[in-house]
Amino acid sequence: MQLSDLVDVSRRVGATRSRLQKRAALSGCLRQAAPAEVGLVVNYLTGRLPQGRIGLGPAILRRLAGGEAASTPTLSLIDVDAAFERITATLGKGSQSARREQLAGLFDRAAAAERDFLVRLILGELRQGALEGVLTDAIADAASLDAVEVRRAVMLAGDPAVVATAAMREGRAGLAHFRLTPLSPIQPMLAQPATDIHEAMDTLGEAALEYKLDGARVQIHKVQSEVRIFSRRLNDVTASLPEIVRAVQACPGQQVILDGEAIAMRADGRPHPFQITMSRFGRRDGIAASGRLPLHVFLFDCLHHDGDDLIDRPGVERFQRLAAAVTAELQVPRIVTADKRKAAEFLDTALAKGHEGVMAKSLLATYQAGNRGADWLKVKPTHTLDLAVLAVEWGSGRRRGWLSNLHLGARDPESGGFVMLGKTFKGLTDEMLAWQTQRLLELEIGREDSVVHVKPELVVEIAVNQIQTSPQYPAGMALRFARVKRYREDKPASEADTVQTVRDIFERQ
Repeated sequence: MQLSDLVDVSRRVGATRSRLQKRAALSGCLRQAAPAEVGLVVNYLTGRLPQGRIGLGPAILRRLAGGEAASTPTLSLIDVDAAFERITATLGKGSQSARREQLAGLFDRAAAAERDFLVRLILGELRQGALEGVLTDAIADAASLDAVEVRRAVMLAGDPAVVATAAMREGRAGLAHFRLTPLSPIQPMLAQPATDIHEAMDTLGEAALEYKLDGARVQIHKVQSEVRIFSRRLNDVTASLPEIVRAVQACPGQQVILDGEAIAMRADGRPHPFQITMSRFGRRDGIAASGRLPLHVFLFDCLHHDGDDLIDRPGVERFQRLAAAVTAELQVPRIVTADKRKAAEFLDTALAKGHEGVMAKSLLATYQAGNRGADWLKVKPTHTLDLAVLAVEWGSGRRRGWLSNLHLGARDPESGGFVMLGKTFKGLTDEMLAWQTQRLLELEIGREDSVVHVKPELVVEIAVNQIQTSPQYPAGMALRFARVKRYREDKPASEADTVQTVRDIFERQ
């Protein structure tokens, strides 16, 4: 397949809001691709460069792409992939100059539209609405498979490109390769916000209620004495958390996959702030750090137990298997009730202990990995939203020299972009201002007067009192009394709250 064909599909997908038209364009492109090209098609259309970062910054890229473009498209996808492989394999003394020359050679062969596509792909700015949900259905269409089965394979693999390659080569038999496997992480199940505990109980009826901890999500795999711990983003963080490894090794379950939260606790039993917990992740001195700032793990789900896969079992059964697999002190505090008064008392107790609120979970729901459904509801005393930073303004007065006022956006699944909902500089400490100034300058893509526009990759948790109508913003809504709670470095922008989530809160008000 020629790169120009893929660029044309990307343009058409980005130009329509119709899911059916996106799906048709994507499935047609997949059918056109050779077996060795399918993974590249999926990765490129979802804005992923398989080789990751190539070690060249935005200014260099745009300078290299500024010369005269080729008059006729000649690049194939295989040509492009091979070029990126050579660039990322170039290491050592003089490698920066050599990578620039190689990329310049690739751009010399690219037509203008292809150059623009490649620059945005490298910079992570390629957003044309080819979201994984639509693309997963397109894979099913292209391979003549059941969309439910393909979605399940993507859920278990965590990589639609790998699933697409198997589906197009082997059909349904290819999907059988993707199963729940101890020591291989899967995407976590996610929750929707509820306005209050009464709404949550009205929605679920009898439900399991758990403390909502302000910690770091962890997925723990154990096979005999081997324990592996994965972060929310499925990164292996085992070396950073030796105390949790030891705690799980002491549990009775011999082969288990567990879902939970790691959190730093004070001597009085109250939680440390989220940032303190996150300071333990990624450290190389895990053993020494565990002595200075030990983490506790609270487990709330069991996905596999001693040979039995449990993700298709109801919640009540998974909770029972969790109790059999791990010791009592590692289980999150939980009650099961249909009584709203008891539920409210449980919420009050969680808040009094310094936790964020409660999770309300269906007793009948299966574990829907990677899905944010209404079977898990999070209840907090104020509305909180995880939003992407779209831009930021330089501060004035005491904040001069720091990037301060954040432009906040919710994710729009239809367009693949983000919709601005408001600005805030409230809740930012001096430490946060210094950190965000450095981080956001790394994500800069342009400036306009005092505004620095950034790649929408950084997620921030925002507390708001109310969502109000506003003609100023395209969604017709704005945040009222917004303030920053914390940055969510553990959360990719693809998991930021959607415009529909914000609209649901607005309508419930």
